[in-house]
Amino acid sequence: MSKKQEKDEKGITVKKKDDMPEWYGQVIIKSKLADYSPVRGTMIIRPYGYAIWQKIMDYFNQRLKEKKVDNAYFPMFIPESFFKKEAEHAEGFSPEVAWIQNKDEDSKERLALRPTSETIMYDSYAKWIRSHRDLPLRINQWCNIIRWEVKDVKLFLRSREFLWQEGHCVYETEEECDKETLMFLDEYEALAQNILALPVIKGKKSEKEKFAGAKYTATIESFMPDGKFLQCGTSHNLGQGFAKAFNINYVGKDEKNHLPWQSSWGFSTRLIGAIVMQHSDDKGLVLPPKIAPIQIAVIPILFDKTKEKTINEAEKIRKELDRYEVKVDTREEYSAGWKFNEYEMKGIPLRIEIGPKDIEKKQVVIVRRDTGEKLFIKRANLKDKVKELLDDIHNHLLDKAHEHMKKSIVETDSWEEFMKSVEDRKIVFAPFCGEEKCEDSIKEKTKGANSRCIPFNQKNIKKKCIHCGKEANVYAYFGKCY
Repeated sequence: MSKKQEKDEKGITVKKKDDMPEWYGQVIIKSKLADYSPVRGTMIIRPYGYAIWQKIMDYFNQRLKEKKVDNAYFPMFIPESFFKKEAEHAEGFSPEVAWIQNKDEDSKERLALRPTSETIMYDSYAKWIRSHRDLPLRINQWCNIIRWEVKDVKLFLRSREFLWQEGHCVYETEEECDKETLMFLDEYEALAQNILALPVIKGKKSEKEKFAGAKYTATIESFMPDGKFLQCGTSHNLGQGFAKAFNINYVGKDEKNHLPWQSSWGFSTRLIGAIVMQHSDDKGLVLPPKIAPIQIAVIPILFDKTKEKTINEAEKIRKELDRYEVKVDTREEYSAGWKFNEYEMKGIPLRIEIGPKDIEKKQVVIVRRDTGEKLFIKRANLKDKVKELLDDIHNHLLDKAHEHMKKSIVETDSWEEFMKSVEDRKIVFAPFCGEEKCEDSIKEKTKGANSRCIPFNQKNIKKKCIHCGKEANVYAYFGKCY
């Protein structure tokens, strides 16, 4: 293999702005986040990619504990009779459900592979809930999901099987259910912005786009550099429909039977795809520091005469920075330059270089992954400077993404400007009647754009719908999506 071929094999061969789908796939494959599976429509999450998911899980499990949510696990097999108990839910998911034959001799009933877990969980809830003392019930599970509509996998974005978190809660009152439906949406917003450096737009889904069987769906939507929305988390007030269907009831303080209110909420490994698309560049992956499996790579510059001393100094740096995920790379079969390229590809937020001359000057060289800036830092100031830089990297990534989102918003009452803005891959903020037929027509005429999010607490909308001309109830964000 020639040097040019080796460079092409290791590096990204297309620019993000020129061919984002090809660029995106190369970043994921070459940074070793994931790989394609021999099974059509599925993907393999490699250890480096799973380590990011683990960081997300660790953060969110702590938030769940503080919110008094318990983790559990339910089967992935759902009897057909369970799945069909809630008619709207069954109809909404029917195109995506994978069925398997039940080989148990005493049952001819088909089994669905879990597209979501409401039905299998709520059968148990009907047995577990008897009294108001059993409420609120808050349960979460981390699991895999099967949705069979996908043929060609888009790594982390669309696949027949993916990983996610799903919470399922039961409450005495509608007020409590509403409050916590929005509380968990706020938790998703905090995860996106404070951990993943992803700005989001928050609000409700339209009737057309809400979760099948829900009273309403609340969402956080991020906006990608190629002009498409990516749904990053949803929280649903399920009303009392599932409680009726699954005979979930409780004896209240008044000693009478009551139907409870329910919510469900979830996010998936799609968040990893959002991080890649939003932050990464033509050199490879760029990771926000708080979810980077390796936050700092220390690379000693090795020469025969000073090798031991340099490695010892690198180890001292690792111990000094033990609150972070630090890797000291002492491999001698690779050059320092090769290592620099590797860690750029893998998105390590900070690279620390230390050589014999740096030891003499009592300094280190630090390189930021997000900007490529090279800094010469006094050894005595290293600990404080590292914290400052990691915080600044997060803020820089968030601010950059937020500025792109802000500049992409076009507010309009004109259908011509609406159509042009959709074609230009902008976020269109426009008055909307909310009717499903109108939204279907908008999607058809724009070749794929729909309402992504309706901001909360809108009042006195005195406008005509951007498309049909009827009275508008709300302003909504429109655009194309993944």
